[in-house]
Amino acid sequence: MRLPNFFLIGAPKAGTTALHSCLTQHPDVFMSRVKEPLYFAFPEEPPVLPGPGGTYWRRAAIWRPRDYARLFAGVRGESAVGEASPLYIRSSVAAHRIRRNIPGSRVVALLRQPAERAYSSYMFMRQHGIEPEPTFARALEDEERRLGAGWFSGLFHRTNGLYHAQLSTWYDLFPREQIRVYFHEEWRETPGEVLRDLFRFLQVDERFEPSNPVRNPTLLPRSRRLHALATGPDLARGLGTALPRPALKALQGALGRLDSRFNLVPPPPLDPDFRAALTAYYRDDILKLQDLVDHDLSHWLEAA
Repeated sequence: MRLPNFFLIGAPKAGTTALHSCLTQHPDVFMSRVKEPLYFAFPEEPPVLPGPGGTYWRRAAIWRPRDYARLFAGVRGESAVGEASPLYIRSSVAAHRIRRNIPGSRVVALLRQPAERAYSSYMFMRQHGIEPEPTFARALEDEERRLGAGWFSGLFHRTNGLYHAQLSTWYDLFPREQIRVYFHEEWRETPGEVLRDLFRFLQVDERFEPSNPVRNPTLLPRSRRLHALATGPDLARGLGTALPRPALKALQGALGRLDSRFNLVPPPPLDPDFRAALTAYYRDDILKLQDLVDHDLSHWLEAA
């Protein structure tokens, strides 16, 4: 069974999808054909959770060893073999399982200013129809109840930004030289430098220059009904027996183009006062994090 030798562990909404895209382009790197297998977070079949999105882990996770092994059956001599599961950063189960099974693994994390990440997470879940609250403030007010009820962790927007608490487990389990932490602002402003350092860390050719398109942007629909018709099963259920399959596919394609070109728009920016208040919540964790990773994060504490 071929297993990965490095892991991109998150954080969600920090740029991991674009980084994953660059890694897949490198000739010396093999990335699993499923971007987020989530295998090490679930030693058994994932549970179905209460609340919105509660079936996601059950539907998405690859938890059987034989199925996980198949993700890497295509390795043909690449020296760096990896997978990217942003859930891992906040999963102590994943950290311990990876340490037990592949102790020499390299671990890569990409972090974003936590208030900005929380807002992006909220908007992303709204885009996909999972987040039920119509405002960011109300979602945060509801978070303690969600935690207590055991909801899908993608809806823990504030809690998921406590990076020091999450990364401490990884630093306890793995030697420091096997962990590399990057930051969203560096990735956004100097992607070439980040990639060259990452390729050196993975011991592959650092001269390779992949394309670096923006991936997985958060967009909100002006019309939720149009977005649901373009992306969900409603159209097929309603017209599946009335239209021939080719006509139904053509209609779905036309609606998808209409949705992406005219209906989806960037979300409004996070209110500066709200950002400041939420950053104050993270202050102690940020100060501990900068000591843990030996990187000055004072700019994260500044006003936007």
